[in-house]
Amino acid sequence: MHLCLLRCLLACAGLLVVDAPAAAPKPNILFLFADDFSYEAVRAFGHTDVETPNLDRLVARGTTFTHAYNMGSWSGAVCVASRMMLITGRSVWHAHKVYPQTDKERQAGRLWPQLLKAADYQTYFTGKWHIQTKAELAFDVAKNIRAGMPKDTPAAYNRPLAGQPDPWRADDAEQGGFWQGGKHWSEVTADDAIEFLGRTKAAANPFFMYVAFNAPHDPRQSPKEFLDKYPLSRMQMPTNFLPEYPHKDAIGCGPTLRDEKLGPFPRTELAVKTHRREYYSLITHLDAQLGRVFEALEKSGQAANTWIFFTADHGLAVGHHGLFGKQNMYEHSLRVPFLVAGPGVKAGHRISAPIYLQDVMPTALELAGVPKPAHVDFHSLLPLVRGERTQSAYSSIYGGYLELQRAVIHEGWKLIAYPKAGVLRLYDLGADPQERKDLASEPAQGARRRQLFERLLALQKQLDDTLDLRAAFPAL
Repeated sequence: MHLCLLRCLLACAGLLVVDAPAAAPKPNILFLFADDFSYEAVRAFGHTDVETPNLDRLVARGTTFTHAYNMGSWSGAVCVASRMMLITGRSVWHAHKVYPQTDKERQAGRLWPQLLKAADYQTYFTGKWHIQTKAELAFDVAKNIRAGMPKDTPAAYNRPLAGQPDPWRADDAEQGGFWQGGKHWSEVTADDAIEFLGRTKAAANPFFMYVAFNAPHDPRQSPKEFLDKYPLSRMQMPTNFLPEYPHKDAIGCGPTLRDEKLGPFPRTELAVKTHRREYYSLITHLDAQLGRVFEALEKSGQAANTWIFFTADHGLAVGHHGLFGKQNMYEHSLRVPFLVAGPGVKAGHRISAPIYLQDVMPTALELAGVPKPAHVDFHSLLPLVRGERTQSAYSSIYGGYLELQRAVIHEGWKLIAYPKAGVLRLYDLGADPQERKDLASEPAQGARRRQLFERLLALQKQLDDTLDLRAAFPAL
């Protein structure tokens, strides 16, 4: 009798136990997180003259979400709000409410790494944390935890000034900052990731790595060889450059804001090109460290079963619109790169459906087979990545900063509201991606302005945003 038929008969008679097919192994998750990294600063996207060969290769082998946004902040430290949303899965004002009790969230086991740990993942962290609980208690392993930005010095501000010596040298390790401790922090973070990947070969469980670089946040320091790639003659001015943003004080982006006082007021071509030079240099140096991590992943033997996510906590202006920081509602500061690569992910693919960067959290949970908890406000991106859906889970994108700024993006149009200034700004992002022409005062846009304003009010209600915009704009 044929062996297969015999096994079938014995099984039916209950005389043979047939093993169930082995479950597919859960994938590893490598989350690479940058700080102050604008969506435009990846060469493969064609927006600007910056060198990012390793990220370019990741773009080529995976899928890019071209319109990934951060939702905003309740404080000047936008990175705190962004990371709090990321680690808890809560939208901006819900995250604000639980922020003072972040450690209680950890004790309750609700943080992102804890949810994966409960699904048998080995969890690992290195780099910038900036959350009000201890990383070493939230992860199995945590190394070189950074509370926030590298320590800066007065010499890094209000510079350079025309006709005066620049007091700051971005390649001077004696200035501390990214070199505090003796080795550049981007290199330390990459070293940590590489060391952990070297130990995963013998691991029985899948891993979740949260690798949080401080770069390219200021003080923007990198080795001389990277600065030499970007002489001032190579640097281009943003097409939407302004010497001063007209509403800077009313929106909280005046000279008292730390990020904004990095450069002089009014802005100059020299200052913008110098800061962008240092920004690009640090990005290229970061890209080199990412390349080392990718190489270590390949050597570990784990690459075939690893999903890679690269994004950042928010963008940065660095001269756009006369602004230097990220505390604004313009695309250069709200949008970030968002790259995905892994088993079955379509290569060289781009998805324009708008998302929030914090969607990476429920995406990782779905990959791990973890049901999304009720408190998580964001959505898994797997239906979009797998082509099961083409529409975003969000009908509109929301942005907010303190009590001073609000924004809504819907079907390629953006309305920005400045309640303290009593000013609305309206942009057609499709025709005007650099947001140079404000259409808010045009009579032909009156209906659109009102519709977007009502949509913004609806988003406020949905997100528990209590700022009264109707009082600031009674005519609408």
